[in-house]
Amino acid sequence: MGWKHAIDDYVNFLRLEKSLSENSISAYCNDIDKLRQFAEGKGVEPEFITRKDLEEFLSELHDLGLNKRSQSRILSGIRGFFKYLILEDVIENDPTELLESPKIGRKLPEVLSIEEIDALEAAIDLSKPDGHRNRAIIETLYSCGLRVSELVSLRLTDLFFNEGFIRVIGKGDKERLVPIGSKAKNDINQYLSQRNGVNARIDPDYRDIVFLNRWGRKLTREMVFTIIKRCAKLAGINKNISPHTLRHSFATHLVEGGADLRAVQEMLGHESIQTTEIYTHLDNQYLRETIMMFHPHK
Repeated sequence: MGWKHAIDDYVNFLRLEKSLSENSISAYCNDIDKLRQFAEGKGVEPEFITRKDLEEFLSELHDLGLNKRSQSRILSGIRGFFKYLILEDVIENDPTELLESPKIGRKLPEVLSIEEIDALEAAIDLSKPDGHRNRAIIETLYSCGLRVSELVSLRLTDLFFNEGFIRVIGKGDKERLVPIGSKAKNDINQYLSQRNGVNARIDPDYRDIVFLNRWGRKLTREMVFTIIKRCAKLAGINKNISPHTLRHSFATHLVEGGADLRAVQEMLGHESIQTTEIYTHLDNQYLRETIMMFHPHK
């Protein structure tokens, strides 16, 4: 089996059987493609790859300047690929089985203080056309702990403000309800009032999308990154922050305030916390009470 055939089949497996998002599939393919280029340079097809080949591949990644964290991520994607080849009886033995992952230290993500969150929002000029939108974006990321991909996909039909929740479609198209506080609701409502005003410019194909760009179309993840970076600069925040920084700050501030880690885990949309807590069930009302009690922007 050639590399193209094997990778195409694996992509279909990830899409149809694992229900991964296109972003996740693309990331896996990029990592596996690095191995493909290396192996084709040696004239080796996927079913004939050995552990020695993979060790040479990792050594080449090191020589190219990739850090251990990147090497480990690439190897993780490759492990999944070869497990799939075993599942499909393309190979009998997994060449990654005895391969050691590069040892990396745990690097904690940046966290913003509550004062920095407030400064980030205060730096936004609400007199500008995108002011209310940008404030609503930052507040929603922080108050609800959303991934940037979840934020840009948020629809008007996902907003259940009377009940105090928003519906979020997470990784693998898994749906969850996330409590939303009064500040985020107010910021979104102010933005929507402006967005839907007399001179509204909304592309009919994106009318149900909450956060739109100046042309009335869906925001991209890259646009949100740019907004966050720009606001951080205006606020004088020198940390290297991204939309995920707000998500991490959401979780950190809740836990620091005394929130149950299981509730935070469910609100973030993660599948498990620890093996001992995997069977714990949390109902939606408890989640709402947790965020309303412990989140500083309740």
